[in-house]
Amino acid sequence: MNTSGDYCLHGALLILLLMAASPPHSAEAASAMEKRILLQFKSNITSDPTGALSSWTSSNDPCLDFVGVFCDPFGAVQRIVVHQAGLIGVLSSSLASLPSLQSLSLFGNSLSGEIPASYGSLSLTLHKLNLSRNALSGEVPAFLGQFVGLRLLDLSYNSFTGQIPEELFQNCVKTRYVSLSHNLLTGPVPDSIGNCTNLAGFDFSFNNLTGEFPPQICEPPTISYVSLRSNHLSGTVADKISNCESLDLFDIGSNSFVGSVPFNLVSLVNITYFNVSWNKLDGQIPEISSCGKRLGYFDLSGNTLTGTVPAGISNCGALRFLDLGSNNLTGTIPNTIGGLKSLSVLRLSDNGGIMGQIPAELGGIDLLQVLDLGNLDLSGGIPETLSQCRFLLEMDLSGNQLQGEIPASLYNLTYLKILDLHSNHLNGSIPSTIGNLTNLEALDLSNNSLGGPIPPSLSGLTNLTHFNVSDNNLSGEIPNPGILQTFSASAFMQNPLLCGPPLNNNCKRKRAQRLRLPVIIAIVAAAIILVGVCIVCAMNISAYKKGGGGKVVEEEEKEEEEDEEEEEIVASESTQPPPSVPSSGVIIGKLVLFSKSLPSRYEDWETGTKALLDKECVVGTGSIGTVYKASFESGVSIAVKKLDTLGQIRTQDEFEQEMGRLGGLSHPNLVPCQGYYWSSNMQLILSEFVQNASLYDHLHGTRAHTELFWDRRFKIALGTARAISYLHHDCVPQVLHLNIKSTNILLDENYEAKLSDYGLGKLLPILGSFELAKFHTAVGYVAPELASQSLRYSDKCDVYSFGVILLETVTGRKPVDSPGTAKVVVLRDYVREVLEEGIASDCFDRRLRGFVEAELIQVLKLGLVCTSEVPAKRPSMAEVVQFLESVRTSS
Repeated sequence: MNTSGDYCLHGALLILLLMAASPPHSAEAASAMEKRILLQFKSNITSDPTGALSSWTSSNDPCLDFVGVFCDPFGAVQRIVVHQAGLIGVLSSSLASLPSLQSLSLFGNSLSGEIPASYGSLSLTLHKLNLSRNALSGEVPAFLGQFVGLRLLDLSYNSFTGQIPEELFQNCVKTRYVSLSHNLLTGPVPDSIGNCTNLAGFDFSFNNLTGEFPPQICEPPTISYVSLRSNHLSGTVADKISNCESLDLFDIGSNSFVGSVPFNLVSLVNITYFNVSWNKLDGQIPEISSCGKRLGYFDLSGNTLTGTVPAGISNCGALRFLDLGSNNLTGTIPNTIGGLKSLSVLRLSDNGGIMGQIPAELGGIDLLQVLDLGNLDLSGGIPETLSQCRFLLEMDLSGNQLQGEIPASLYNLTYLKILDLHSNHLNGSIPSTIGNLTNLEALDLSNNSLGGPIPPSLSGLTNLTHFNVSDNNLSGEIPNPGILQTFSASAFMQNPLLCGPPLNNNCKRKRAQRLRLPVIIAIVAAAIILVGVCIVCAMNISAYKKGGGGKVVEEEEKEEEEDEEEEEIVASESTQPPPSVPSSGVIIGKLVLFSKSLPSRYEDWETGTKALLDKECVVGTGSIGTVYKASFESGVSIAVKKLDTLGQIRTQDEFEQEMGRLGGLSHPNLVPCQGYYWSSNMQLILSEFVQNASLYDHLHGTRAHTELFWDRRFKIALGTARAISYLHHDCVPQVLHLNIKSTNILLDENYEAKLSDYGLGKLLPILGSFELAKFHTAVGYVAPELASQSLRYSDKCDVYSFGVILLETVTGRKPVDSPGTAKVVVLRDYVREVLEEGIASDCFDRRLRGFVEAELIQVLKLGLVCTSEVPAKRPSMAEVVQFLESVRTSS
């Protein structure tokens, strides 16, 4: 083998000598040849939005004029560097004919296809290959393992599939860094990585790698960077890491590793970053007697660690990030943490066994930006000293047993963006000085015992996007006008003495002066007239009933104060009452309309609601009821959902409160809620009737023959994502759907998506009950944590369901299908398998026309990310929208 290497070396030297000895016209010939090669590369580019290759013309000299091309003194191309230019196209195989090419760096473009096999001929010259952040696919070429001089290989942020070839690390003596992160790679980490004796680091994060942590990783003596984050690796680690003595970064977060944490790494001289979060590691955190002086990032969150937070953590004096959240830790918060003067992030949340008081010493962390002590068992008051953390951006002390008043001195935290104190036992009033925190974006003081008025100064917090003071003892009028008026009534609920918009109870203003005699006389006269009117009305109603027209009657009692924007109508619910109803056929109910475009006459509603007795008017059956189409003489049609279950709702007030929230939601991609009806025997939800059926109908049902080409499907997916993002991120409080499926995505005449059945969480069968299985009739959309006994539902459940929608939209397949009696195909697993095999086009819906394959693949990959088993690995809906918008922009 050495002989062969020497022979190749002599051959390379001979080539250089021949080039040096050639006359000038030979160099010109070589330059002309290389120009043709570069222009051929350009011809494979179908889009150059930034004009990065505009200088690559036949009239220019490659070495002098081609931007991004660098040559040696003899006119031979050595380097090609075109970064973040947005180039679209495929890699040209002609580049393999450049005899002196040492570096090919095309980072941050949109190149697709595979790496040409002809690039294997660059094995003697290429030192650097950077193709990261493109749209390349296929398998990682094994021939790259023959590049004896390769120092850097970066193929990250692409769509490579298959396993990492063992051959990749056969001749890697000179290799210093390898990154294959953010792809779709599977299989184990090759043991052959130990052959790279000069390897300084590798990044295989954000793939689907399986298997265990190979001890060969620590064989290169200079290995300093190890990242295997977000894979499916398992087994133990602590017993295989002892030889890694030069580590700078160690990141194995978001895997399934078990056993103990390799705490010995914390004391390494060079260690700066240590992340083992979100695994299944156990044991206790030892008393840290020595700590690397450069350790700045320490994350143990999301494991099953027990014991206490060690006071010795203060020995890690360079820490800037400390996260011990979501474990099973107990004891108290050591006051020695206050000695970590460089700390900017401190998270201890979701450790229910941590009790005691918040150490006043935490106020001595001058550079602290994030303090997250939520969902512990802390008691006592909020230390005044926390106001000394003047750079604090986020303070979460929610879900504890904190008592006393909110310190007025918090006004010193002028950079604060998030203040979350909900679910404690705080009392006193809301300090008016909070109005000085003009950067606040989220303020949650709900579920405490706060009293007094809401300070008018809070109206000046113009950056607020989340605000909640519900479940307190607040009183007086809600400040108006101001930012607080932009939040829904739910942000102020359960404060009996609070009044004014957006609540329905108007403030009763008391007159300070005694009424004068003329005023009293006028009031008495008005009262007499009112009584007379009431008597006449009663007589008319009585006569009307005797005449047999008792289909529509007034309520016996009306609320004295109503929201003027809601129109209330009282109507009978059926012309054929059940046996339990009196023979008069009259059932008193309450109808509230949110839309002024709907009829307001009793007769119109009596005629329109007859649809509820006509089976031909049934347009669908959902998880919580049957949907009818009700039409009026005016030509207006609405959808009427007749509820079969009220879930957790027990009273009319609760029902009306939930419906009031629905009436306040507005988004172009939501089906507008137009009103509701309540009686003791029947409950209805009224909404806009969307004519063009559902996404399910167009993909699998009665309208599957229609032309639902890719542009329409993409628009539907993006519109649905925007609607869910609005519910998750713009609504206060957050609205969860928990029942997203293709039958709930309706389409208007322009094929715009209209999401229905949103905001009905409390109407769904009680989570945790046997009825939950009945509720989820659409198998395949349900997130695993919602279907399991743990029932830990969150907005990530909706993200999972939407991910299935994406896969369904591209493939045209149902989430779960049974092509044979003994076979069940789960769409998510099917798509993952097809992508891993590199045959993505096999799963495209054959009815699709006019699409870009790379665009479909990116949407499929997003669907797989959204349907990750682990909720923490799923993106937020805001990130999903951003990604989808970038997909269409880049294509």
